[in-house]
Amino acid sequence: MTAIDVARGVSRLLLRHDYVAIGEVPLANGRRADLMAVDARGRIIIVEIKCSRADLLGDGKWRDYLDYCDRFFWAVPQGFDLSPFDTDAFSPDLAGLIVADRYDAAIAREAAEFAVPAPRRKVATLDFGRRAARRLLGHLDPDCESFG
Repeated sequence: MTAIDVARGVSRLLLRHDYVAIGEVPLANGRRADLMAVDARGRIIIVEIKCSRADLLGDGKWRDYLDYCDRFFWAVPQGFDLSPFDTDAFSPDLAGLIVADRYDAAIAREAAEFAVPAPRRKVATLDFGRRAARRLLGHLDPDCESFG
């Protein structure tokens, strides 16, 4: 299973909870969120997708996402060894866990809730909306980049 399959299943799960997600979202600190989702109240979820144990164990940057979301989740494919997520290195008290396949996903562990400061939330939400609109426009008119 690929990260795209996991992203699809997670996006479906999030949509059922009234969050709309887009992938590959750059953050102000230079990091890139695999998935970022926003709900109608402006709450932000970031999901970091891992499809291999080596990728997971080599991830030392995940805490850099916490300043840009109200909740943070790991997402992995079905059959993934979940035991590392119970260790202090992956802060089970902070980070949630989602298990997904191409068609759906389930929350294996809820994430702690943080409060993104209002000014950062405003910037992140505006960036999210503008990025989503640009992507949609790119699908409608692939030549639109020449106008910007």
